[in-house]
Amino acid sequence: MHLIAPSLLSCDFLRIGEEIDWINQSQADWYHLDVMDGQFVPNISFGLPVIAAVKRRASKPLDVHLMILQPEKYISDFRKAGADSISVHLEACTHLHRVIHQIKESGAQAGVAINPHTPVQLLFDVLEDVDVVCMMSVNPGFGGQKFIYRTLQKIRDLKEEIVKRNLSTKIEIDGGVGLQNAEVILKAGADVLVAGNAVFADPNPAEVIHKLKSIAVNSFEF
Repeated sequence: MHLIAPSLLSCDFLRIGEEIDWINQSQADWYHLDVMDGQFVPNISFGLPVIAAVKRRASKPLDVHLMILQPEKYISDFRKAGADSISVHLEACTHLHRVIHQIKESGAQAGVAINPHTPVQLLFDVLEDVDVVCMMSVNPGFGGQKFIYRTLQKIRDLKEEIVKRNLSTKIEIDGGVGLQNAEVILKAGADVLVAGNAVFADPNPAEVIHKLKSIAVNSFEF
């Protein structure tokens, strides 16, 4: 069964406690938190204090996506703040293998994120070591962008490699995901859907999560 991870970047920060409460009661599986430094991506979001505050109220795992330069400097701090899964960008890590093991040694699940222009084949050398691949399906930095449909072939290529090696690595899709394209994304091989505006901009966000969670996919389309 696929997982749904609402992205708190799209929530109402004046009501973040209430947002967390209804997500706790919904069919969502993870909280997705995008950390941006204004250097790796052209935006600044939130950092350690917000994640620590969310952790105190959340009853589901925190999936922390670091869109920052030199993420290795902050792994232990994000883990202490409450991150259950930490994804770093391949493009931001000179020594990716070392950073992956740094995340695992902290006790968190290890993820690697890639930008839309990055070939998935660059991940093949570390696939055995990662729990999650966070595939950006928009250019990172801002919510509300349109899904890049070239991503579907990248999902298929990565899923085929994961299946061939009999791995349990999850494919997470982040950007432009909604009810209009969730089924085709899942059929391509995705395991986790990150949904921001599609959830929080809807008058009944819990129902959107229910609909996303209820999509049935019986086979992948390689």
